[in-house]
Amino acid sequence: MLHIPILRNGKPYESVDKVEIVHHATGEPVALVSQANSGMVTRDVARMNFHALDGLTVPQLMNISRKAAELFMTASLPLGDTMQSFDDYIHQLSATTGMPQALCRNNAQKIHRVMHEIETVISGLTRGFDLSIIDQGFGLDGGRMLSWFRRARVFGAVLPSNSPGVHSLWIPAIVLKTPVALKPGREEPWSPNRVLQAFMAAGAPAEAFGFYPTDHAGAAALLRATDRSMLFGDASIARTWQGDSRVEVHGPGYSKVILGEDTADHWEKYVEVMASSIFANGGRSCLNASAIWTPRHGRQIAEAVAAKLAGVKALPADHPDAKLAAFANPKVAESISATVDAGLREPGAEDVTMRLRGSPRLVKEGRIAWLLPTIIRCDSHEHPLANREFLFPFASVVECPVKEMPERIGPSLIVSTITGDKRFISAMMGSSNVDRLNIGPIPTWRISWDQPHEGNLFEHLYRQRAFQIESAA
Repeated sequence: MLHIPILRNGKPYESVDKVEIVHHATGEPVALVSQANSGMVTRDVARMNFHALDGLTVPQLMNISRKAAELFMTASLPLGDTMQSFDDYIHQLSATTGMPQALCRNNAQKIHRVMHEIETVISGLTRGFDLSIIDQGFGLDGGRMLSWFRRARVFGAVLPSNSPGVHSLWIPAIVLKTPVALKPGREEPWSPNRVLQAFMAAGAPAEAFGFYPTDHAGAAALLRATDRSMLFGDASIARTWQGDSRVEVHGPGYSKVILGEDTADHWEKYVEVMASSIFANGGRSCLNASAIWTPRHGRQIAEAVAAKLAGVKALPADHPDAKLAAFANPKVAESISATVDAGLREPGAEDVTMRLRGSPRLVKEGRIAWLLPTIIRCDSHEHPLANREFLFPFASVVECPVKEMPERIGPSLIVSTITGDKRFISAMMGSSNVDRLNIGPIPTWRISWDQPHEGNLFEHLYRQRAFQIESAA
């Protein structure tokens, strides 16, 4: 059987302890994955070479990243004792995660784009200062003396299984000269391993990379052992690490599409933007909208968006028209659906999609399940379902006066505010609830790579110091 090893300083290592990952639909074994215990993770991170990437300049690492991008998409790369083609990668990724192959390819394109357009990404993270300053430690930029030092000896990432596109977020750390130690999602070791193999094949030093499939204790050990890290998890996991400044937490996004006073009466123009924001990537990303807020016409908007999504069908992952990811564990889908139903028992909410579709949202077939798109109309922003996020295409539609929205919406990763009202725009600009603000009919999933997506990885890894220099002559 295919074996996926641990990577210790970039070198494969087979552990006695292994976990079997299986095909989401058939239950047949796909691979054995070597497991690292928390002691190994702690020891290895402590011993990683802090200076592994210092011998390369940022421009050289950018060239390596661009070469790695092409290898990621085209080459056969090492996977244990065998070689993995790109098509192998797509089929294996879909097999263990339940994500349709078409969506797997779309996510691979996102990863490729970040690696290939790394200069734009790094420029956005650093706000365009002269990158030779990172290599030299100091330098002039526009007449200013700047000095930055790396405060992350090793950068760690605890990664999810729900959407491969998130791997684009940690990749810039390599070009920013920081060794990385990764804990992959249980069902998704494929993408992070392939990215690391592509970088090594492109000329990056192997000792800069660690890959540690592990359990919850090992994940916590990784976060404690690394100087700076990022963590993907649900609300409860996010809360556990929220107060640790070393950990950049990526929890639920609670992203939203908002209509202003000047656009609410023309809501029909924006149904496609709303539906796309909810359904893109199968609704599996923090980029997806989980709510639509409007000052009026909430019922009509909910009906229109629900009608747009009510025709989505549960299809096998290898079907060319599949757009919805399956749950390999039906109990997870059942639990999520039961939570939605419990919320609907509270007065003031209706599942509009279920009424239009005439069938339940939960679809089970064999050992897997799907949750069909669900649009909930809420009478109030205080309803339990008005500000919830789930791992499928789900969104509430809420009416709220525009003047109350900046405070009422709560913490939101992305808010697409469709308005031309300068006063409302100014209020949204000033809202501390909004991490990423789009003005105009921009779907929440559309990312501008020259700007940080969630947090700023450069500022997480580096710190600016006060610096002066004067010639001794």
